[in-house]
Amino acid sequence: MNFTPQKKIAARILGIGVNRVWIDPDVEEDLSLALTREDVRKLIDDHIIRKKPIVGVSRGRARLITIQKKRGQRRGHGSRKGRKGARQPGKELWIAKIRSQRRYLRGLRDNNLISPTNYRQLYAKAKGNSYRSVAHLRNTIHESGFIKKSKGKRR
Repeated sequence: MNFTPQKKIAARILGIGVNRVWIDPDVEEDLSLALTREDVRKLIDDHIIRKKPIVGVSRGRARLITIQKKRGQRRGHGSRKGRKGARQPGKELWIAKIRSQRRYLRGLRDNNLISPTNYRQLYAKAKGNSYRSVAHLRNTIHESGFIKKSKGKRR
């Protein structure tokens, strides 16, 4: 039997879409007689016509992925899109590098381990990107003999 008119009426009454209307397949005689809205309402009250539950998309997998990302997983080469410079801009890397080098130089100058003249020279070279890292800067200072002989601990 074709129950599309009854389904449409029931959908209007229940305020849902036609696809969410469930009709009991065992009771075909009562359905074929139900032509008015009142008849369909009676069938709804008798639970012959029912609302199907909303089927949503599960968030379970999404939650698992967010937990993994918090742990630092899913960051490998296969998950990356964009250049290295797009994920962490070159300017940010430069800022981190130059700040640490300048901090190191300032500490040496304030503790009188290097002269202000040498400090200025090294500062300018650091600004010109001569040193890869603080370790490289430290090695250069020791090799060039800029550091004064200090009593006590070495920085």
